[in-house]
Amino acid sequence: MTPYPHLLAPLTIGHLTLRNRTVMGSMHTGLEDKARHLPELAAYFAERARGGAGLIVTGGHSPNVRGWLLPFGSMMTRRSHADGHRQVTDAVHAEGGAIVLQVLHAGRYGYTPLNVSASASKSPITPFKAGALSGRGVERTIRDYVDAARLARRAGYDGIEVMGSEGYLINQFLAPHTNHRTDRWGGSAENRMRFPVEVVRRVREALGEDFLLMYRMSLLDLVPGGQTWDETVTLARKVEAAGASVINTGIGWHEARVPTIITQVPRAAWASTTARLRPELGIPVCASNRINTPEVAEEVLASGGADLVSMARPFLADPSFVEKAAAGRADEINTCIGCNQACLDHTFANQRASCLVNPRACHETTLTLAPTRHARTVAVVGAGPAGLATAVAAAERGHDVTLFEASSALGGQFRLAMAIPGKEEFASTLRYYARRLEVLGVDVRLGTAASVADLTSYDEVVVATGVVPRSVSFEGADHPSVVSYADAISGAVPLGRRVAVVGAGGIGVDVAVFLTHTEEDLDEWMAHWGVGDPALHPGGLTEKKPRTPAREVHLLQRKDTAIGKGLAKTSGWAHRAVLKDSGVHLVPGVTYDRVDDAGLHVTVDGVARLLEVDHVVVCAGQESVRTLYDDLLLAGVEAHLIGGADVAAELDAKRAIKQGTELAAAL
Repeated sequence: MTPYPHLLAPLTIGHLTLRNRTVMGSMHTGLEDKARHLPELAAYFAERARGGAGLIVTGGHSPNVRGWLLPFGSMMTRRSHADGHRQVTDAVHAEGGAIVLQVLHAGRYGYTPLNVSASASKSPITPFKAGALSGRGVERTIRDYVDAARLARRAGYDGIEVMGSEGYLINQFLAPHTNHRTDRWGGSAENRMRFPVEVVRRVREALGEDFLLMYRMSLLDLVPGGQTWDETVTLARKVEAAGASVINTGIGWHEARVPTIITQVPRAAWASTTARLRPELGIPVCASNRINTPEVAEEVLASGGADLVSMARPFLADPSFVEKAAAGRADEINTCIGCNQACLDHTFANQRASCLVNPRACHETTLTLAPTRHARTVAVVGAGPAGLATAVAAAERGHDVTLFEASSALGGQFRLAMAIPGKEEFASTLRYYARRLEVLGVDVRLGTAASVADLTSYDEVVVATGVVPRSVSFEGADHPSVVSYADAISGAVPLGRRVAVVGAGGIGVDVAVFLTHTEEDLDEWMAHWGVGDPALHPGGLTEKKPRTPAREVHLLQRKDTAIGKGLAKTSGWAHRAVLKDSGVHLVPGVTYDRVDDAGLHVTVDGVARLLEVDHVVVCAGQESVRTLYDDLLLAGVEAHLIGGADVAAELDAKRAIKQGTELAAAL
């Protein structure tokens, strides 16, 4: 018996039997673009196949140069490409897995001056205007898809996924938003559908029935001028009739103003849309987006809403996701928190992708946690992200680890992060670490402030004592109404209805969201973002429902640049939108004069102002806590300094966990 009977059930699709219903969805990692990285790509996929993934989908590979995502990016256009990929497919098949190549033409999303689209246009997220494909160009592109599929078979792939979602070329043909053609490839819905249907039909004719053909379909475009629901259903039926084996689902274009996968999106938020499509088809349908635990995946499948579930980033976070679920060890899964900080943010910065909670992702051949030949005693002081990562990784290698934490709970600044609305997933990371410490037998000493004397007997000492909020020096900083962000978030100081937040970095933005948030269910979340019924609103986009903030908040910063400008590319825009919709007053270029019983006195653009607020929350950065480290050095005890105690730069869990894992690997 298994707690996940639907998730772990095999599924036969045409000639291929999948060992379970999980799909490791496509992610561009940066390992696809250069032949020299193919051994690393093979190791990356092999580890996920070894961990039980049912079907793996590669990152996108263009069928021609004009479909490049990046200059000289990943392609499948020559025999040499196919032959090089043999090491990838062989590695996956050796672990009992199945893998398909995603064929993706970027269209106007390409970061090159060569890009082309259904019509001449420029996307808001890329620098170049795309040219319009000619009629002959469309035919050539279809042939290129077929050639890419042939080469994928030569490479040993079990099939291909045709990327028809997320606003790439095929979506650009489908939506009136980007297709302004008047020939047989544009105008009516039937004409706009012709391109993807012909791609699927001709690939099936060329490759035969013993080749998996997955079609990734946008169920909600979430852009103006998107497809109607009737058009979506009609397209799905046409794609099925043309020879698709599976419909995989996607939600939203990359330029959409609705978040679809970041942590503030509720779990399985879009599953009902997949469930709405499934009865219309006779082939398996795959649900996707923000499905990150076996419990959620099982619920989606058990409800009849899908035949498969796609979980992309969860396999970055834990390559053994399926294996652990099957073994009754779901509480040991390192859960994806949907932060995007090391995956999509890296990809859009043209860096190699990885994972905040698993820095080994995409670095499997270089960041290894091999069993140690010489077990050592290791003391780790501080149980924030850096200390937890070090303790767990060192114990996994076989070292004898003792973890000291002065407070009564694990987590450090992570405990504050998980209290922020939309960041509740951070609690899953603490659950993971707590369970791993227990399984690995780490000696955890909570409520223990380690001294130099406590540490002299250990072979290795790691100081991860974290940070404390930085204080401010303006007049009245000691007024009772002035509180730290830690006290505000923890509830140590109950706050009034009118609040000023001093400092508008990542923490200040989080605090402003925290202070204005009111509880909402999934329907309310959709309404606040303007997601409507696609049968009534093309593309699923409608007017936003106004938010009712819990407090009136002023978010202030000394710099005169736009507030929130430094936030992460793939999620910062959504945080800024929440601030705007919650009526937060954004005030840059502030000089802080004083705080008194009347409120916060500031000067903006040379004009004195009084903000009549009940409280002032200080988010002025952090200072490293390194007294213990300094004392150890004075006592002649060598120690490693990591995390916030090393560098107090915002609350950088990505750097902290990576630094702790790398240190443990080197011990």
